[in-house]
Amino acid sequence: MIKRWIPVLAMGAGAACALAQDFPNRPVKIVVPWPPSGNVDITARTVAPALGEALGAQVLVENLGGAGGRIGTTAVAKSSADGYTLLLGSSGTMTSGPAVFKNIGYDPLKDFVAIGAIQSVPIVLTAAPKTPVSSYKEFVALANAKPGQLSIASAGSGSSNHLAIELLMRRANLKLLHVPYKGSGPAITDLLGSQVETMMDQLTASIEHIRSGRLKALAVSSKTRSALLPDVPTLDELGVSGYEASTFTGIFAPAGIPVAAADKLHGALRRALSNETVRERYRSMGVDVMDMSRSEFAAYVRADLEKWRKIAREGNIVVE
Repeated sequence: MIKRWIPVLAMGAGAACALAQDFPNRPVKIVVPWPPSGNVDITARTVAPALGEALGAQVLVENLGGAGGRIGTTAVAKSSADGYTLLLGSSGTMTSGPAVFKNIGYDPLKDFVAIGAIQSVPIVLTAAPKTPVSSYKEFVALANAKPGQLSIASAGSGSSNHLAIELLMRRANLKLLHVPYKGSGPAITDLLGSQVETMMDQLTASIEHIRSGRLKALAVSSKTRSALLPDVPTLDELGVSGYEASTFTGIFAPAGIPVAAADKLHGALRRALSNETVRERYRSMGVDVMDMSRSEFAAYVRADLEKWRKIAREGNIVVE
């Protein structure tokens, strides 16, 4: 029996090796589970051409937004684990969202394999053109003058900037009116038109509007000031002691992807992120490229998920 099985096993191993060597032999798709123009979409479209060059295959970006990123993320989780359908995951879909949604439809640790980190970016507190504030101090005064009425937008319930808002309200003892949108793009559009008064969003999506003077930056969520906004203080500086919130992005594949394919994707991603044009584009958006091994990134995701779970438990934050 053993002798009969040896050739079969050898054939199976040979086929797997051949498949790994042949991968990819057709276009690879990255699903962005948010509408266009937000941080995750910008991140994907910045790295896709260089990733395709490193892989030797076309890399396509597809937006599949809705339900706070859950629709696109769930679709990828259920797709074939062959390496041809990937997820541009972020804090909102892989850590902060799963920490607060009551029924999310997928397990970020069991249903996905971490391929590689891309970048991390601070969140910025901004005010609309017609909102009568130009500093965080004035923002706090306005919020206290009309408790629960000052509107503040996010990319959606359970998104990382929603959690950042919840954390701010608790740490700064503020009552704000959270207005969840279906992605950062639609929220920023309304913010620019002053349909909503303020917003917390990733710097990548807001920086050009801040530079042009169309949005007013009041504070950043990072430990230190952003090099792109050196005059904008951190929330910690402004008296919200210990406040820190940022968003990471990275590529994930459905669980079960062959190790050889995952390793090939990770290697191609590292080469793409070493491209100076890509790095300069990210630097211009105020993000930090995350140089991590696959195991380091997987550990980072686990730790970030636990951090947000702790915040959600302590704040009793649950999103239906």
